Amino acid sequence: MSIAKQLINIGAIKLDPENYFTWTSGIKSPIYCDNRIIISFPKVRKSVIEAMLQEIKTNFKEVEVIAGCATAGIPHAAWIADQLDLPMVYVRDKAKSHGLNNQIEGQIGNGERVLVIEDLISTGGSSIKAANAVEEAGGEVLGILSIFSYNLMKSQKNMKEHGYESYSLLTFDTLLHELVESGDFDTNQMNTLIEWRNNL
Repeated sequence: MSIAKQLINIGAIKLDPENYFTWTSGIKSPIYCDNRIIISFPKVRKSVIEAMLQEIKTNFKEVEVIAGCATAGIPHAAWIADQLDLPMVYVRDKAKSHGLNNQIEGQIGNGERVLVIEDLISTGGSSIKAANAVEEAGGEVLGILSIFSYNLMKSQKNMKEHGYESYSLLTFDTLLHELVESGDFDTNQMNTLIEWRNNL
């Protein structure tokens, strides 16, 4: 079963072309993605991690450190680091206001090649923020790998401006095409949703 179908089956991805969901940012969307739920489904998380490992083998062979974005990227980063027998760190949205004031927990050696793991990319802002923190700590960011991406023009522009390569197991477009092929969506619905996405 495809990653798309598995995520839909466990409720990680919900689609409703009639009644839009509201994101934290206030954006109204026909799709809602919550990959945090994956951790509760062993078979699905195994499929996701296997797919991410294959992506790493293909595009990030030189990786030396796995960095998980807090909070949803952390468990996936941990499983990947364990499978690859590599060091792992995690990156907060901002530095703590107490203790050692760390933004990154764990250790990155100067010049070490780091792969940033995200659960989801919308505008790309939080992923870029995490990648910037890694580079400020002395790491070399090879790229950002996520489970799902909305493929927004804004995220593509942001990634390009900051010089980061971004890969996702599943994108908004491939999800819709798969739903059309399976008969769950029709072409008109797909085109309407792609038009919504392109207008953001």
